[in-house]
Amino acid sequence: MKSLNSIVISGKEVLPLIEGGKGVSVSTGQSSGAWAAAGGVATFSAVNADSYDDNGMRIPQEYHGRTRRDRHEELVAYGIQGGISQAQIAHELAGGEGRIHMNVLWEMGGAERILHGVLEGARGLIHGITCGAGMPYRVAQIASDYKIHYYPIISSARAFRALWKRAYHKFADWLGGVVYEDPWLAGGHNGLTNSEDAMIPEDPYPRVALLRSMMNEMGLHNVPIIMAGGVWHIEDWTHWLDNPEIGPITFQFGTRPLLTKESPISDAWKKKLLTLKKGDVFLNKFSPTGFWSSAVRNNFLDELKARSERQVAFVNEPVGEHSAAFSFGARKREVYLTPTDKENAEKWVEAGYNSALKTPNSTMIFVTPDKMKEIRTDQVDCMGCLSQCSFSNWAENEKGNTGRKADPRSFCIQKTLQDVIHSTSNIENNLMFAGHGAYHFASDPFYKDGFIPTVKELVDQIMTGK
Repeated sequence: MKSLNSIVISGKEVLPLIEGGKGVSVSTGQSSGAWAAAGGVATFSAVNADSYDDNGMRIPQEYHGRTRRDRHEELVAYGIQGGISQAQIAHELAGGEGRIHMNVLWEMGGAERILHGVLEGARGLIHGITCGAGMPYRVAQIASDYKIHYYPIISSARAFRALWKRAYHKFADWLGGVVYEDPWLAGGHNGLTNSEDAMIPEDPYPRVALLRSMMNEMGLHNVPIIMAGGVWHIEDWTHWLDNPEIGPITFQFGTRPLLTKESPISDAWKKKLLTLKKGDVFLNKFSPTGFWSSAVRNNFLDELKARSERQVAFVNEPVGEHSAAFSFGARKREVYLTPTDKENAEKWVEAGYNSALKTPNSTMIFVTPDKMKEIRTDQVDCMGCLSQCSFSNWAENEKGNTGRKADPRSFCIQKTLQDVIHSTSNIENNLMFAGHGAYHFASDPFYKDGFIPTVKELVDQIMTGK
């Protein structure tokens, strides 16, 4: 294999290995500090990051505000406090080695306020910002204001062109790199567009080569591209190294750092990763963000899939094939279904799924009374963790809502991601993000007999090409 050369990232020569930022307390100062100490580029997450009291105990993120707006303010305060805490931990553990970046999602609730708050409170501790999930135009201005580098996460050359033309060309000096995140292979939320088929993955090479060609036209020849999503063994990417079509390149690892001693995920989650097979991580569109996302198949996703399958279209007056009257709810409200859909609905009701919930698309789904109660409670308890949410209809605007009905086919993402990271065992009934290459844990000899490395051992192993 060609040798992996060091590269200058955020003003310092480092290993060409970047830790991917994983939100809601998964990429912490503990794990990221260890990655930086090993000589790479660490990325802690400032998405609902944990903070601690004077005794070092985690402060639970509990909400007491009576309104969504009040709870949203609490969420922003938690986000700032947690981000500062994780930056401090990462800085102390890094011992001056590597670089420390913070990751935010542009579509998270209070993104700009949290960015400013963390960067103000942790001045000098953070060297770069990675930001995706949406079109983060303003991140360049923010990075420039604090004199740190920024790293937009994109999934196509077209997306980067739009960002460059609108804002980034004004702040080119602080553009530290461009993260190309493969929308078919990366874990978490993915940047698939309507013009791309979620079921037909495209080879990343021509997409990244096109991105490099475009960057060269913009005078960004020396700005590195960071390949993210689907990266496991560097030896699989040797044709990208020292390749003028690709240019300066480094690699981001999001899934492999999950299985380290410093990783904060539970032992149950780590054991689950060691058992995954190809196809156990799959793309779905249940997220309240509206984005596709990649997660581990478990009871949580199976229930969402079944919930959407118990779905029928309805009209309020008989029209065409929608001629069969159907009554539901305590008030026996009447709608009209097709005869076939009415037959299916009656079967679901008989099976115990006797609570019907309307969706924004003139359909209704059928769930158990307990599930309906859970959905309604979660919607009422919304704290605005996203800039806009299809599940609760929250939006960061004057009205505080999207103007559409809340969608019961989705879920409260803040609740489940908090549960899965802070629960010691309840992983089957919560959302578990992972990249599509997670099945390699079960077959890679490095993890033989359930071996879990330290971050340093993992970085050393990756540098061998494997």
